[in-house]
Amino acid sequence: MILRFQSLAELDDVAGQLIDAGRPHSVWLFDGEMGAGKTTLIKAICRRLGVMNVVQSPTFSIVNEYITNSGEPVYHFDCYRLRNEEEALDSGLEEYIDSGERCFIEWPERIAGLLPPDAWTLHLRVEEGERILETN
Repeated sequence: MILRFQSLAELDDVAGQLIDAGRPHSVWLFDGEMGAGKTTLIKAICRRLGVMNVVQSPTFSIVNEYITNSGEPVYHFDCYRLRNEEEALDSGLEEYIDSGERCFIEWPERIAGLLPPDAWTLHLRVEEGERILETN
């Protein structure tokens, strides 16, 4: 799937398409350069899922836990600050991934050896002012 969008106004629609397409996957990997819009996209997806909490990057805490209005947990990881996979294990990452609940992971390349083979990768990039999102 390839999605193209230019404005924040389009994010709600993009989030809806991703939720529909990504239903079979509990672990979503958000790949892209700094500033590509990974966290902003995750915020839109969480809003569309009905997350009641404030969604923000868990850069310092590694993981943020959210709850949807139907009581479902959503876990949001930012692995940018991790020095190695052992730090991810210390944060309880494996338990979150094994839970079967939605896990959104930014900077997944930092923990590549810990990721399940059926994780869904979303590559986000910016070209000439347009965001391009490709999924595997």
